[in-house]
Amino acid sequence: MRRQVGWVVAAVTVIGAVVSGCGGPSQAGSAVIVGSDAVPLELVQSRLDAVLARPELVAQVTEQGGGPADIARDIVTREVLHGLLEEQGGAAGIVISDADVDAAIVERGGAEALLRSTFSDLPGLRDRVRDELIAAELAQRSVAGLSVTADLVAATSREEAQQQAEVLAAGGPEAEALFAANPDTSVRDMVYGAVTQPDVAGTVLFGTPVGGTVLFQPDPQQASWIVFRVTDRRTDAPSDPAAAGQISQEQLVAIGERMLQPVADSAGIRVNPRYGVWDPIPLRVVPEDQMAGETLPPGLG
Repeated sequence: MRRQVGWVVAAVTVIGAVVSGCGGPSQAGSAVIVGSDAVPLELVQSRLDAVLARPELVAQVTEQGGGPADIARDIVTREVLHGLLEEQGGAAGIVISDADVDAAIVERGGAEALLRSTFSDLPGLRDRVRDELIAAELAQRSVAGLSVTADLVAATSREEAQQQAEVLAAGGPEAEALFAANPDTSVRDMVYGAVTQPDVAGTVLFGTPVGGTVLFQPDPQQASWIVFRVTDRRTDAPSDPAAAGQISQEQLVAIGERMLQPVADSAGIRVNPRYGVWDPIPLRVVPEDQMAGETLPPGLG
């Protein structure tokens, strides 16, 4: 039984077409609208054209089974995160200087090396590095006492996961009965600490508010689904300062970006259908038929 429950818990850690079409968000000429801010179609198209003019980058994407639509979705995704990070970084008083960006680029091997593997020109690369530094700083300021408590249950299909999520979101006797009926594939009151489990802290689990319910498929190649309901969130949980200092820069960036999830949910993200839809599970623009799951906000019960 413990092995099966362990599988449910471990599954949470796994969360680590051509650009054409008609229609779009309510504001014409927008690739994506975040709240009241719009990213113009022309900006995304110009950046896509710049990438397509670099055959070595296109070859890399092709080797991984992707194409121009995947590049465009990545560009739109970065624009969404860029805007949110600028807003949240500014609200938090985070200032990243040009010297900070220069130092980070040198530390990562230099601009020339980085440009060979990114869908950006030099200004775009600098923006992305700045975004990552803001995300890491946001995480640094919150990670030490951050913990989330959740109830989890496994499902074998999306349909079953959807049913379980609706039961969990409603709460009450039916939710209790769900756990009683699935003792080997469910766990109650599991506590996750950002310091001790930084990879989990970068997932949808930590971006979901108390009372929120999520269903997601950790691996699209597998039939299993996970459903969880967040029951508690603390920012003053006991933690080891030394352990917090061991969290990698990559993990801090993922945690900082995940902190944008409730902001994005509140603002509303409307993606032009030619690119796909916003998926809050990976925090990315994805094809509409490839969403990793669904979030149910608090208060549905």
